[in-house]
Amino acid sequence: MKKILLSSIIVLIGFTFIGRLSYLQIFSFSPNQVKEDPAIKTIYDYPERGYIFDRNGELLVANQAAYDVMVIPREVKALDTLEFCALLGIEKETFIKTIAKAKNYSPRLPSVLVPQLSKDDYAGLQEKMRHYEGFYIQKRTLRYYATQSGANVLGYISEVNDNDLKNNPYYVAGELTGRTGVEKSYEHVLRGRKGVKYIQKDRFNRDIGPYKNGQLDTLPDQGTEIYLTIDKTLQEYGEKLMNGKRGGIVALEPGTGEILALISGPTYDPSLLVGRERSKNYTKLYYDTIAKPTWDRSILAEPSPGSPFKTLNALIALQEGVIGPETTFQCYNGFYVGNKKRGCHCGGGTRDLNTGIFKSCNAYFAGAFRKIYDHFPTTDEGMDVWEKHAKSFGLGQFLGYDLPTGRPGRIPNKEYYDNVYGDNRWSSSYIISNAIGQGEVALTPIQLANMIAAISNRGHYYTPHVIKKIGDDDIDDPNYTTRKYTTIDKKHFEPVVQGMADVFTKGTARGVQIPGITAAGKTGTVENFTKIDGVRTQLTDHSVFVAFAPVDNPKIVLAVYIENGYFGARYAGHIASLLIEKYLKGEITRTDLEKRMLEKTLEHEYAKPYSGQPFKINERVW
Repeated sequence: MKKILLSSIIVLIGFTFIGRLSYLQIFSFSPNQVKEDPAIKTIYDYPERGYIFDRNGELLVANQAAYDVMVIPREVKALDTLEFCALLGIEKETFIKTIAKAKNYSPRLPSVLVPQLSKDDYAGLQEKMRHYEGFYIQKRTLRYYATQSGANVLGYISEVNDNDLKNNPYYVAGELTGRTGVEKSYEHVLRGRKGVKYIQKDRFNRDIGPYKNGQLDTLPDQGTEIYLTIDKTLQEYGEKLMNGKRGGIVALEPGTGEILALISGPTYDPSLLVGRERSKNYTKLYYDTIAKPTWDRSILAEPSPGSPFKTLNALIALQEGVIGPETTFQCYNGFYVGNKKRGCHCGGGTRDLNTGIFKSCNAYFAGAFRKIYDHFPTTDEGMDVWEKHAKSFGLGQFLGYDLPTGRPGRIPNKEYYDNVYGDNRWSSSYIISNAIGQGEVALTPIQLANMIAAISNRGHYYTPHVIKKIGDDDIDDPNYTTRKYTTIDKKHFEPVVQGMADVFTKGTARGVQIPGITAAGKTGTVENFTKIDGVRTQLTDHSVFVAFAPVDNPKIVLAVYIENGYFGARYAGHIASLLIEKYLKGEITRTDLEKRMLEKTLEHEYAKPYSGQPFKINERVW
């Protein structure tokens, strides 16, 4: 009996080991175990990255073939390093450094030695690589650009870094990922899914065929194409108009929040950041600290908005009942803060809401601003109300758009001023510059465009966004399809819109009327100060213009900000009017104006000492 029991235990233990080993081999086998097995070589099959199209189906970004020289450190045999480096076109120091980095990453897994060879380079290397054990050439795709514009929107791809590898197990060393723009925002859609093949090796490190007859191999899934809201023609035209100018332009479709153009000047050709020259070109662009071509002024710059902000202060005053359209203020070619006179260029006289807007009267809006605060028992209460209304237009916060970077701008609150002056030790006269869009208010160009979109819609806006379709599916994200309402009643928008329409017909922008198109807008001349040797010095003003058209059924909203561009209608206004005509009519009738804006630059302004500082937030204007 004891012999039978002992035999049974031995047989049971044997079956247990066999069963466990079978389970581990068949059912509990993970790809990570394969990758760590020195007898198995892992080869990735990279899919094509998804194409990018504009709103009309025009191609923006496609792919082109490229080749990487790969290395598996543990398989490298003795070689003539100098000869091999000469063949690859790299320095010996670069070779040694890259091999060391590859060993540190993994001796068994492949790493990129030389990335992004061209077809010509590949043809010359293909036959010779068999003489160098441990090295092979892997095909992949790089981006091909069907446009020289939109670099700030499209973004670029680059090799994953240590942080990428640490935070995302999908990637292995040497792979590419979206680094900026929509390439980054929609990386998970555009990259697709790479395939993988496992090759069994014998004890002499020779390939003997697919591991497990290819049961664990997977095929690649091509990246999904995406359609942007950008209008390729408008984007390209806007960038041409920015020739020799610095600034930001944002064009929106107010009925949807779709971004039609997102322009930053100066910019660069996106193809510069493709191929083996990418690193050298990027370094040159990034370290241009004067022009800053890689800095997207349309969503990162935070200048004072200037006179376009007067329209918002008018709406707040109307909502709080402290003024009506017929309320008047006297302009004495300016207004007084205590005993100090602040200037105005409207010509002086009695101003109501309409004339205050189309003549851009500083005195009118200073008076309306004071009334907002005087309406409440304390300045703090008035500040809370003013802040609430301003932020309902999406100001002073991130808008929630689908680009991977941005800035919140600034809508100051009572805590801000308490910190400066002390609690209960300041009044509306201390912050009167905010009445005319100077002082402590700061908006990004996209926030300014969104504010005007809300006005054109008479009280609501949609979150600006750049994605229109992913594959065949329209975007149904409620963040982009749900109306966001302001705190201003709809009835208060009409007198403000009328004033903005009169800006074109008889106001500060009457010289930039668009033939056959009704438009509403507002000029802005933003004071530009800096300190030189400790002295507050005024430089050339920035030029600002906002507009929407047509007035009664707006299809496009624009915010244009030109650094050192003088007064609002001089550069920003003309550029905005050309963009509106181009978008709505498809052609330009004012060819003389177009020629002037295409050819005229502001390089002479930017060459001045201390000039051209990118969208510096102005100091308080007392």
